[in-house]
Amino acid sequence: MKPFKILLFAALITLISCNDSKNQKYLPSSIGAMNQVTIVMDTELWKGDVGDKVREHYAAMAIGLTWEESIFTLNHVPPKVFSGALLNSRAIVYVQKDTVTESGVNTDVYATPQNVVIVKGGTNEELIAGIDKTANRAIKKFKDVSLEETQKRLLISLNKEGVLEEKFNITMSVPSIYNVVYQTDNVVRLDREIQKGNMNIIAYEMPVNSFTNDSTLVQDIVRMRDSIGALYVPGPDVPSKVTYMRTEPAFSPSIFPSEVAGKKAIEVRGIWDIKNYPMAGPFLTYIIDDPENNRKLVVEGFVYAPATNKRDDMFRLEAILKTIAFNK
Repeated sequence: MKPFKILLFAALITLISCNDSKNQKYLPSSIGAMNQVTIVMDTELWKGDVGDKVREHYAAMAIGLTWEESIFTLNHVPPKVFSGALLNSRAIVYVQKDTVTESGVNTDVYATPQNVVIVKGGTNEELIAGIDKTANRAIKKFKDVSLEETQKRLLISLNKEGVLEEKFNITMSVPSIYNVVYQTDNVVRLDREIQKGNMNIIAYEMPVNSFTNDSTLVQDIVRMRDSIGALYVPGPDVPSKVTYMRTEPAFSPSIFPSEVAGKKAIEVRGIWDIKNYPMAGPFLTYIIDDPENNRKLVVEGFVYAPATNKRDDMFRLEAILKTIAFNK
């Protein structure tokens, strides 16, 4: 290449790079506690029926916990103080009286990753309609971003024991603070200590043709969990009594269709207890179709933490379980 052409080529590259830099928007990293939403609206609206509608959606009760906890912690601020670090909140719902009526969910407005719900209207009825319209989509986005951020933090220090890969040919981003406490050919259990209790992960296999009858699905899942608990999750020693983890018989678990690692799955949320002993807590189970390996793979997280909130602990377990990957 001749010197003149080399110089011309370099000048074009520099010009393109400068234009790209001007067009690119640089944003700070978003901030905020897990499952926290910043609600920006006038105090008068917050205290009235518009605020009630926001709470109906964003402070709905989480499923499968031992006591009532909302899906998000709401932090209300009036518009006049919505500035500074608050602009970088990871999840924002902005509701405002305006001559223009609009509603939508925007991404990366002030920071990244970030989702901002904008609802405007001239009347309370228009604001309420906008909140109803955007809530389901926003809640999913808020949760997805929180899961992704939580999963990034898992990578800082991972368990290196390799037992899940050895037994099931899968990988999962389990933090190093978890230790293998039990393993057989087809069952692995890990746990970690937390304040006043522990968090647990258990994985095992079921026959590929399990859970094919929709009419008995709940009973079949409960029967599976209880049999696994009886064999592999014993309770405290109580003279003349048998103790083990089971599905709390007074509360039927909630079941949802799901997808994990690109595979069809069943999501189960409910309460466990210990037979013949006063212990209980929430659990989350994924029953994953894995026809390539002629099985259903079951992964579950459960928490024991008496007299404490458990929403965020269960969210961390969900984040871990959803990192599962099937090796080729």
